[in-house]
Amino acid sequence: MLVLLRVVSLVLAGILPLLAASARVEYVGGTVSRMASGAKGAIELTDERYFAFYSGKQQLRIPYDRINLVEYGQQVDRRLALAIVISPVFLLTKSRKHFLTIGYTGEDGQQQALVFRVDKNGVRATLAVLEARTGRQVQYQDIEARKAGK
Repeated sequence: MLVLLRVVSLVLAGILPLLAASARVEYVGGTVSRMASGAKGAIELTDERYFAFYSGKQQLRIPYDRINLVEYGQQVDRRLALAIVISPVFLLTKSRKHFLTIGYTGEDGQQQALVFRVDKNGVRATLAVLEARTGRQVQYQDIEARKAGK
């Protein structure tokens, strides 16, 4: 039993970092013209040198040493449409959208920016990995974002 428990813990120790190194996102906008707003994809943080965003056949890779801003914020909306259609109880609930902004210096030396809407389950791990890889502290837009990101 003890041996089985050790095997399971070793397997989980190998798999969990890989799961945390990827997050489902939607590209909201930024200065990259070749990437369409609303493109869904994944941020991959497994590479030790590059931040990567993959969406279908498109990819974007940025060296971590060029990243100069990591910002996290939330947008909170009341669920007005659900309250009208289904029940007024939905007015008491909130919907939170999680946003990650990456600022970096492009190859031409110009400041660039990427804004992603991040799945709430991947926010904390993504922020922790970005802090570790870039050496930059995450900037939080408000107190609620700080609570959710920690």
